Amino acid sequence: MNLNLYGHHGQWLMVDCGITFDEPLVPGDDQRFRVLCADPSFIAGQKENLAGIVITHAHEDHIGALAHLWPRLQAPVYTTPFTAEVLRRKLAQTGLSVRVPIIEVDAGDSVAVGVFNITWLPITHSIPEPFAMTIATPVGTVFHTADWKIDPDPGIGQRFNSKAFEQLGSQNILAMVCDSTNALKAGHSISEKCAYEGLRETIAPLTGRVVVTCFASNVARLLALATIARQTGRYMAVLGRSLENMVSIARVTGYWPQDVELIDPSHLGYLPKEEVLAVATGSQGESRAALHRLAYDNHFALNLDGGDTVVFSAMVIPGNEQSVERLVRQFEQRNVNVILSESSTHPIHSSGHPCKDELKAMYQWVRPQIAIPVHGEAEHIEANARVARLSGVNKHFAGRNGDLYQLAPQPMLKRQAIKTGRVIVQAE
Repeated sequence: MNLNLYGHHGQWLMVDCGITFDEPLVPGDDQRFRVLCADPSFIAGQKENLAGIVITHAHEDHIGALAHLWPRLQAPVYTTPFTAEVLRRKLAQTGLSVRVPIIEVDAGDSVAVGVFNITWLPITHSIPEPFAMTIATPVGTVFHTADWKIDPDPGIGQRFNSKAFEQLGSQNILAMVCDSTNALKAGHSISEKCAYEGLRETIAPLTGRVVVTCFASNVARLLALATIARQTGRYMAVLGRSLENMVSIARVTGYWPQDVELIDPSHLGYLPKEEVLAVATGSQGESRAALHRLAYDNHFALNLDGGDTVVFSAMVIPGNEQSVERLVRQFEQRNVNVILSESSTHPIHSSGHPCKDELKAMYQWVRPQIAIPVHGEAEHIEANARVARLSGVNKHFAGRNGDLYQLAPQPMLKRQAIKTGRVIVQAE
């Protein structure tokens, strides 16, 4: 539930405003979960000092709380066209679509937001238009990575280009605020192209119906599956509102080619089983998702039989293991084959976050004075700090949610307000 605040000379800049799911309201009840966001009280209490809100990309843990919290913040929102389209649809659900000023930006743009000068740097992740940024002030510049990886072939959007980050090494970057999600994993994350090739090798020999479940926001994965469907003589449909919405957004923003066709889900039941490829929501075992309905044989558009196959093209997010395991058992009891990404012969999922070698490369390119690992559990943040140390960054702030870091001297008249306020600068 990322929510970061940067303050200088009495003004504040918010970067991201996300949500996360917590444990069930009632133990054992998979139907009702608590949805959590960071506490906005500090900045909501002085919204006149909030110069703007920047959304780095459209994942729920970066954008999901904005429609709920904006009435308490009332600041302009800066983001890219794809993310803006996702946000507008969320705002329409809460009646805020005409109230929230959204300023669209693109790669390389530099915009003054109050006392902050922000430059958007394209990076690769598992959703269209992910951006890192530099946040410049008269006393120093922060490099905020948001979520990222080094992907030479991301499927859609720009390939990872190290030159922009190598150039930061000569700019005396004060601090690098960096994604820690995969900091415990050695090596390098695999490319989205490798996931496409692995899925193709996995699906090609299958003879029954195939259902693939993945994160709805991964448009590159959806397009890869559409290509695989065509290559293997299958017709593809998407099952689930979030998938339907994401395909619609991709069409509107130009990321879905006109010649890539999907069939109506209601047509799946009329096809020979060897011609069916469905993509379903519910990779984390969500009880209301399409995959759960397929597991319990109550989906309106498709029924699975013994010999059909369900492919999990997604990692199991920590905390969701039990719900996914129950789903897998339900399929197996009906003799439906299940292929999990963790145990697949071929790579069928690609993480959107950097492993140790990628973190090391970024630290060596940027050469910040201070490393500030964020976005992960405590062990991930500590692991990221160790990588920074081994990469030559001698100062690191590896803290907890709600910590406030002073990166450079502040004007004296503002110090007392900063000390007494409650600031959330990072959230997992």
